[in-house]
Amino acid sequence: MTKTVQIDDLADFCRSVLTGVGADAETARDCTASMMHGTIHGVDSHGVRLLGHYAKALQGGRLNKTPSLLFTKTRAGSGMLNADNAQGARATYAAMDHACALASDAGIGAVGITHSSHFGPAGAYAMRAVERGMLALVTCNSDSFVRLHNGSERFHGTNPLSIACPAPNNPWLLDMATSAVPYNRVELYRSTGTTLPEGVASDSSGADTTDPHVADMLAPLGTEFGFKGAGLGGVAEILSAVMTGMKLSPEILPMGGPDFSTPRGMGAFVIALDPEAFAGGDLIQTGVMRYLERLRSSPAQPGKKVMAPGDREWAVAEDRRANGVTLDPITAQSFADLAHTLKVAPIK
Repeated sequence: MTKTVQIDDLADFCRSVLTGVGADAETARDCTASMMHGTIHGVDSHGVRLLGHYAKALQGGRLNKTPSLLFTKTRAGSGMLNADNAQGARATYAAMDHACALASDAGIGAVGITHSSHFGPAGAYAMRAVERGMLALVTCNSDSFVRLHNGSERFHGTNPLSIACPAPNNPWLLDMATSAVPYNRVELYRSTGTTLPEGVASDSSGADTTDPHVADMLAPLGTEFGFKGAGLGGVAEILSAVMTGMKLSPEILPMGGPDFSTPRGMGAFVIALDPEAFAGGDLIQTGVMRYLERLRSSPAQPGKKVMAPGDREWAVAEDRRANGVTLDPITAQSFADLAHTLKVAPIK
């Protein structure tokens, strides 16, 4: 059975659960904000369906419930943030705040994150920079789940990239996995009984499959041109792991356990750019609007529509803010179990 809930009630429930397992106020705030970004904008694979996972990781000790984040400025426009095994959203929002502060002085702010964990939707942190009038790039690596082009074993993580540019009304926002689909999409399809598209997942031998219950690894973005997706996965790997001194994807403990007591030692990387340090805020706003107007007015194929990155998400967000969110059956049951176990008020 599905359940439709309102946005504010959903956020309140997430904070209650996270606080109920002992997370400090900042962790509950940031973890909820990142999940709600995913859910509100239709990125359900990285939305509130992750609440039970984060609660389990906090209870098990994988995640520090009360982390002491330490930021070190290394140059005029760079720094490193030791996340103290914080939940990934807590670390990445903080890193982006530091990057924006650096960029306001140096024009660019780049911050490497160490000792972090799964951070959810990368676009949530790019949007933090946009809210401050800045452009952004956000990436992380994750445990191996994506084969290489022509490969037959897991190598990269889903290794997302998000890039955002402020624009009047809604920004230009790219938020993508470098795999053909994110791993959480496979889990969502398992929950809903949906068949996977062709060419996005493989079984344990590396052969393509459309059965989400058989899928053991993901394909890199690009199908027969998957070397492009594998290369982009490498970009995330270099920035997130090599530049930060953290673990490569094959070295990271699996997100799904069974070990939920050992910190995963993950890295991430964020960059903020201040428009005033380049062509200037007004000129850049004029340019991005000219670009978006020409893009959206470009002729479409019959029966199709041309959209800029983010257009689908803004439309979904408008609908969900007005009409609420329908939870899939497994997530709805997970919420009921969490409410019962933690003795918090069930979601309305």
